[in-house]
This record gives sequence, structure tokens and C-alpha cells, in this order.
Amino acid sequence: MPDDGPWATLRDHLVERLPVPSARVDAMLAEGRIVGDDGPLALDAPFVPRSVIWFHRDLPDEAPVPFAVDVVHRDEEIVVVDKPHFLATIPRGRHVRETALVRLRHELGLPALSPAHRLDRVTAGLVLFVIDPDRRGTYQNLFRDRRVTKVYEAVAPHDPALALPRVVRSRIVKERGVVTAREVPGEPNAETLVELVEARNGTARYRLTPRTGRTHQLRVHMASLGLPLLGDPFYPAVRDVPLDDFRAPLQLLARELAFPDPRTGRERRFTSRRVLQAWEDPDGWAAGDAAERSSTPTSGSVIS
Repeated sequence: MPDDGPWATLRDHLVERLPVPSARVDAMLAEGRIVGDDGPLALDAPFVPRSVIWFHRDLPDEAPVPFAVDVVHRDEEIVVVDKPHFLATIPRGRHVRETALVRLRHELGLPALSPAHRLDRVTAGLVLFVIDPDRRGTYQNLFRDRRVTKVYEAVAPHDPALALPRVVRSRIVKERGVVTAREVPGEPNAETLVELVEARNGTARYRLTPRTGRTHQLRVHMASLGLPLLGDPFYPAVRDVPLDDFRAPLQLLARELAFPDPRTGRERRFTSRRVLQAWEDPDGWAAGDAAERSSTPTSGSVIS
């Protein structure tokens, strides 16, 4: 709260301060959703200068994402999951309840669970979560220090004239408020190894190994090669896709995740069991029959 002011009650201050109708402020107070140090605050609670209050904002209406989050590995410190397409990693903007973090906190009974890194909402595959908040920084530092190996799989057009494998380097910038990233002149800050795995009927499956972690890096680099990923709503051109349209997921999968165990130094390696529909079921993909499929379950964690 401000240092001083003309308000007799907290309610009077909130009505003036918050961008919601006064009736909504009254309802939130009546429902006990606005709290101070001692608990819920009443409608006639006095305005107290420099005090602190908390409230949960109204959640947006969200389209349910009809795909499950699969747990690949869980121990006393971490949870590694196989995230489906269309599910955001953490709450942001219009996505709160329909996020991997919120789902997992409820489903696993781990209210302090936190992500060590993120995947785009439209990208599927492996995400590492940390159970103990005090250990989160340890795992985040592995990503910061580039000690984590991430390998992606993608489906895109095939260009037999393009020599692969190759390393793509460029400078990528992402401006706040702009949905797409772009390449600009200057010293490269993004690097990706692009490898061709197999090709058929004008389409190919690629292995992508990023050596940096810029926003949309893989999508930008593939588009720059003339190989935009199938199902990409941003590159090479932005398409308006409703949030409840699950028919054509981006054909990008975080396939492998490997890092040294922070306690023992031994390598831990995890592999996604998901498959990309445009490659495994091209007819279903072409027909818009969206599905989240997995291969035959195998051991999720290998410690060598």
C-alpha cells in the first residue's frame, strides 16, 4: 500500500487502483480472496499505509488440452516429463491451469515443483522439473553453463540439393511484444547442428542439436535453410491458429536430454517416447486427425 492516502478502507483504495469494476472488488473481499498477514480481509477493513496484501487474479477461460503429460522419470530431486504439443510449460498470459507445471503440481502432489528450463507451448518432448526449490538453481546452472545436451527431432520439406549435415550460425533477436524472432546482421549468438536422418516423398526427418538456446532458434534456422517445420504457425509467415485448434501440431520434438548428475557427476540421459505424426502417420497428419502418440515404452533414464 502507499505511504499515505485519503482512503478510509482498503476497499476504497482497491476500487481506485485496480482495473476492475467496484463490484468485482466487493466480490473478491466477500469471497475471502484478498488476504493480509493475518488472513482474509473484510469489506470494511481499514486502509493501512505500507501494508502488504495478496490476491489471486481471476483466471482466463482456457481451452482444455486433450493430451496427457507423461512422467518419464522421478526421484527424490527431479521429475522428467514428456510434454505434449499445445501445452505450455509454465503459466503465462492466457495459459494458467492448462500448463505442464500446474497439472504436475496437482497430479503428483508436489506444490513446490518448478521447471529447470522451458519448451515452447507448440513443441513436444522432454522437460526437467525440480522438486526442491533450493535445488532449482543447481539444475538451472547446468543449462546456463551449456552442460546439458539437447537433441530434437523435426519433420520438414526435403531439399536434395542442400548439403547436410551443416552447422547454422546467426544472430537471432526476439523483441518484447513481437511473436516472432528474426535474424539480424552481427556476431552470431545462435548455433544449430542440422542433420538429415531420412527422406521420402519430398519430406524428411531431421536431427537438430542446438548449441545455444535462443527463442525459436530451431524454427528460425530451419526456415532460413528453406525448410520450415511442418505445422509451424510462425515461420516463414505468421498464421492465426485458434488456441483450441489441435489439428496440426508443430512437428518438433525434444527427443533427448542428457546432463551430468550434480551430485555424482555421472551422466543422466533421457529419451522421449513420443513420435511425430507427420512422419509416422502422414495420412492422418494430412487429414488433420491430430494425435499424440508414443512409441513402445522403454526405460526413461540411463545412468552410465
